[in-house]
Amino acid sequence: MNKIVSKEYLSEKVVKFVVEAPRIAKSRRAGHFVICRVGKLGERIPLTIADSDLEKGTITLVVQNVGRSSGKLCALEEGEYITDVVGPLGKATEIKKYGTVVCAGGGVGVAPLYPIVQAMHEAGNRVIVVLAARTKDLIILEKEMRAVSDEVIIMTDDGSYGKQGVVTVGIEEVIKREKVDLCVTIGPAIMMKFVSLLTKKYDVPTFASLNTIMVDGTGMCGACRITVGGQTKFVCVDGPEFDAHQVDFDEMLLRMNAFRDEEQKSIAPQK
Repeated sequence: MNKIVSKEYLSEKVVKFVVEAPRIAKSRRAGHFVICRVGKLGERIPLTIADSDLEKGTITLVVQNVGRSSGKLCALEEGEYITDVVGPLGKATEIKKYGTVVCAGGGVGVAPLYPIVQAMHEAGNRVIVVLAARTKDLIILEKEMRAVSDEVIIMTDDGSYGKQGVVTVGIEEVIKREKVDLCVTIGPAIMMKFVSLLTKKYDVPTFASLNTIMVDGTGMCGACRITVGGQTKFVCVDGPEFDAHQVDFDEMLLRMNAFRDEEQKSIAPQK
């Protein structure tokens, strides 16, 4: 069991936990994730490690309350315990000096993007971050991003903060003014799809971190299978990052919606 050291609400439904996990903190790298479980019969929840503190032996997890299982996790308080935290899992991000790197995050996807931005900046890249959300209140980790990047562009659908428009508007603005050597995108699948379409048009190599359904996190169950370049891949062991221009996002979107009705029924008030 892993103790929750601190809990902070980043927005109404997004919670940041700092959790005791010294072994994971020691070995994790940008792009790695963990599988969490609340209760012995709880559902497994994949969460990217947003940060870690070697001295304190802690990792940072950011959770969006979107269903029954994530709701149980978000309901835990400081001093309580998460039943299981397993990791680090997946393949780490390939960090090296690319040149100019645009990192685009949408919603809670900004959290797993943060360690990548930090690592890319430390590797000597010029890092431009584009953060997008529906409204100002849903922008998270802006201060942290500004501390580890060269520029931060804020996009909101309603224009309540930064510039009005979707994430691709901000990315295209950068591409048109200077040479971009790499784009990294994390967020809703539909957002990553359109980021990929845009960067493909401009021939900008792009990595997408995919948040498809996972169960065991070790590649044995096959629940997170996707098609990349015409081949079947498993997000948990082959990813979570893939060449975005090779990902079949339409297939991924269909699979992610497969159990939507069941999920809604599980969180509906009981009569």
